[in-house]
Amino acid sequence: MINSLKNRILQGYLPEKGELLGLVDAPLEELCCAADEIRKHFCSDTFDMCTIINGKSGRCSEDCKYCAQSAHYHTCIEEYPLKSKEDILELAKYNDERGVLRYSIVTSGRCLTDDEVEQICDTVKVIKKETNIEVCVSLGLLNKENFIKLKDAGVTRVHNNLETSRSNFPNVCTTHTYDEKIAAIKAALEAGLGVCSGGIMGLGETMEDRIDMILDIRSLGIRSIPVNMLNPIQGTPYEDNKRLTNNDMRRIAAIFRFAIPDGFIRLAGGRGLLEDMGEKCFMSGANAAISGDMLTTSGISIENDMKMLNKLGYKVELKDE
Repeated sequence: MINSLKNRILQGYLPEKGELLGLVDAPLEELCCAADEIRKHFCSDTFDMCTIINGKSGRCSEDCKYCAQSAHYHTCIEEYPLKSKEDILELAKYNDERGVLRYSIVTSGRCLTDDEVEQICDTVKVIKKETNIEVCVSLGLLNKENFIKLKDAGVTRVHNNLETSRSNFPNVCTTHTYDEKIAAIKAALEAGLGVCSGGIMGLGETMEDRIDMILDIRSLGIRSIPVNMLNPIQGTPYEDNKRLTNNDMRRIAAIFRFAIPDGFIRLAGGRGLLEDMGEKCFMSGANAAISGDMLTTSGISIENDMKMLNKLGYKVELKDE
């Protein structure tokens, strides 16, 4: 069944939900090998690496149960307002010098104010002038007008995770809705920006939830898909959630590759919890990653990631998504 579906995908077929559900109990090694073959067929050995900066930390009004930055929970993280242009530029230069392709400014909160958006636009203009790095942003539920301003300043991509399936979303967050997420994504697309959207694995969702989420992402035409593994943080409602295993993440990466054959399946938060830092996932359909530190947790150094990718035969380069 795996090879039959793989061969149809190589001919341009997009599998339906029932076919993807059929992969949930398929032999793992065979599934991962097939996913890697699909990845190589559609994406060659191109690897998309990005880094992020926590541009504004904590005091978030939203109650996302996984998040250390929510004002609803007590997690002892560092809190600060929007970082200065100089601080954000300094890290952009550091990443650019080390061969990172994309650099994302991420801020806490439901969305930035108009004045904060203007500040980000000024910062992006300087980054584009002084580096060669692509600039992405994750600034919450902005409107189309603000997305247009960001695009005009030089932003090329907006990040906005769906996080989980539509049916599971109310169990994860009650202060905004799945439809508000979709509306913000569509506003970014209408503004002419690329969009990066995925989710967090380990929120108590089922494999069907994960498949529902990836199919919604596919329906939006999105091809950059962050796959986070929950890092249960003390003080959040999910602090006692069971961690996923390396094999869990390999299966998820492989099924997502089957769902979006030409996508960039991007290992993101939680990758440092994996024994091999994601190496086997990069042999199971994943072909992109966030490197360096995450928002409130440590990540994997750019240098170590580059060594791993060289060993696996990947080429870190930009490719139209």
